[in-house]
Amino acid sequence: MSRTERLRAMSEEHGAHTYHPLPVVIAEAEGAWVTDVEGRRYLDMLAAYSAVNFGHRNPRLVAALARQLERVTLVSRAFDHDQFGPFVAELAELCGKDMVLPMNSGAEAVESALKTARKWGYEVRGVPADRATIITFEGNFHGRTTTIISFSTDPEAKNSYGPYTPGFRTVPYGDVAALRAAMDDTTVGVLVEPIQGEAGVNVPPSGFLTAVRELCTEFGALMIADEIQSGLGRTGTTFAVEHENVVPDMYLLGKALGGGILPVSAVVADADVLGVFRPGQHGSTFGGNPLACAVAREVIAMLRTGEYQERSRELGAHMHRRLGELPSDLVREVRGRGLWAGVELRGKARAVSERLMELGVLAKETHDTTLRLAPPLVIDRADLDWALDRLAVALSAASPAPVVAREAIGQA
Repeated sequence: MSRTERLRAMSEEHGAHTYHPLPVVIAEAEGAWVTDVEGRRYLDMLAAYSAVNFGHRNPRLVAALARQLERVTLVSRAFDHDQFGPFVAELAELCGKDMVLPMNSGAEAVESALKTARKWGYEVRGVPADRATIITFEGNFHGRTTTIISFSTDPEAKNSYGPYTPGFRTVPYGDVAALRAAMDDTTVGVLVEPIQGEAGVNVPPSGFLTAVRELCTEFGALMIADEIQSGLGRTGTTFAVEHENVVPDMYLLGKALGGGILPVSAVVADADVLGVFRPGQHGSTFGGNPLACAVAREVIAMLRTGEYQERSRELGAHMHRRLGELPSDLVREVRGRGLWAGVELRGKARAVSERLMELGVLAKETHDTTLRLAPPLVIDRADLDWALDRLAVALSAASPAPVVAREAIGQA
């Protein structure tokens, strides 16, 4: 039995079966590359669903972590620490907002936003008690807590977890008329992914986000942009809503905010929204901890240069050109923006993911027929082309070639 087989057997026996990973066990990583326990190298074309936007073990982020590890890692919010104030000020400035509510996971940020919208609706808008509604969209993925899966339309995420949390109305993604019809004087928020990631990197029709903004203003509701996957450089702009010059009332951030090192998430809004909270009404022991703040501050500093947004724009345009050249008898459609793509196949995406792994490239299927690509923003163009060449081979169902060593493509 190989080391990979032994470790996977342990995972299978003792780990709850909530994921169906590819049969690879990673031991080391750097930049856009990972190495498994057998010493085989792979190009990472998933970046942990955008959590590793800045590459594995980015030196600036690791250095920020190391500096803070030598000082203090956790005090809870019972006390202030010297990283908290600068973190919330710098993130608020990046978003053009007043205040930040820090949490840990993306789902916590979404839950916090739902609570914020309801509290704001009752205390500021004057919605009658327990009548507030929030609009969501078909195909959404905002996390896996009981409240969040209550408005999921994915049976795999939702079934067998009822009774479900009420107060949500779900309409087709991209359908402005359906959104208008669902809104009324009880609507306190519209929760929208500027691009739906888990659903297959679904880009809404042009003008949709602008219409969401206009309807929220018309009905006096909060536009809540879930930028947990799409934000922080992934689509070629700091936030995906910028593609339509839209400013939401709330940004929900996570994944890349922790630099691929630790979970960091946040709700960012103006004081007239987040100002509804008083001490004791919401919180998190680890939210806004010193280690998280130190790493996230470095992420914010890196984004200020615009370098990563530019890389995503330029390399993303190149990636989409290459993907557009794939044979139409194998690929139905390519969706996405920046270094983010959903390749809709005419066959099973799992089989293509497995062939890609054998060719030295790691990507993952979603919803049976979609291959999702989201390489780290630091990926070299030559490496990106190398991966796309191997995607063409994997799609052709040719016999898998052996994994090509990193040195073989000039990465020594």
